Amino acid sequence: MIHTVWLPLVLPFLAGPAARRLPASLPPRRAVLVLALTAIGLAGASTCALALLVVPGATHVPAVAAVGHLLVPLASGTPDAVVAVAAVAAALLACCTTLLVRGAGRRQRRLRRARALAARSDGELVVLDDDHPDAYALPGRPGRVVVTTGMIRALSAPEREALLAHERAHLKDRHHLFTAVVDLAGLCHPGLRALREPLAFAVERSADESAAAAVGDRALTARAIARAALAARAASASATPRPGPALAATSGPVPKRVAALLGVPDPGGVMRPLVRRAAALALLSCVALSAGASLHAADELHDGIEIAQGESP
Repeated sequence: MIHTVWLPLVLPFLAGPAARRLPASLPPRRAVLVLALTAIGLAGASTCALALLVVPGATHVPAVAAVGHLLVPLASGTPDAVVAVAAVAAALLACCTTLLVRGAGRRQRRLRRARALAARSDGELVVLDDDHPDAYALPGRPGRVVVTTGMIRALSAPEREALLAHERAHLKDRHHLFTAVVDLAGLCHPGLRALREPLAFAVERSADESAAAAVGDRALTARAIARAALAARAASASATPRPGPALAATSGPVPKRVAALLGVPDPGGVMRPLVRRAAALALLSCVALSAGASLHAADELHDGIEIAQGESP
């Protein structure tokens, strides 16, 4: 067990490079789902691995051995090494749990504040009297699309419609939940923080595609996003901070998103089919190996406990 259990702790570091390729090679909505499920699977497996590493060392404590009806401690290495590994794993597990609880609480408070802001308006669209060009989706019950007068002046009427369609897509597809999942997974394992940027790109690309379908013009959507981003960045010094859970069309790598909407070929597009298969397979392999290793380690631990209890030869 002591060897198998290390895989779920190492594999999340390998998922980052594959995740960076995924949003450019899968349909955006599918990429969002795959990245979120990957984060959940790898975070769960790594957390289970830490818990499994604690158990053998804990059985060297007489009180734990008595509760488990163990005749002898679990034999998975030299006692000093097993206890040391268990102590480190327990410290890491406690640290991850603390970060996860704090992170979840912080996001919940931000979401409550966002919902309180959204509840101040009766309509879906909230127009703020602010010269700084900005627009974002504010999750709530129901959500709101917030746009400033500065952004309204910066875009033509058709461009405004495309931009608002983008923000509505964020609300409809509940993208803030996917970003929350990946952010919290990054608190469980540092290797999973590399999934945040690819997911943010995939989320914006998904909203881009929804907006293009809504207005029926990909070029118009690309132009609206580009002009909105340029206007927002030109006036960034006077920007009013957005609420924490807000999602905006002007964030992320806008040139890449515009190029995707316009169908501009990627310089590395010759290898795209191979890269697509390799990225998806790499992520799938990481999740499958992590889950399999955790289950195998748990099974070995169960067998070891039965032996220590004298129930099995």
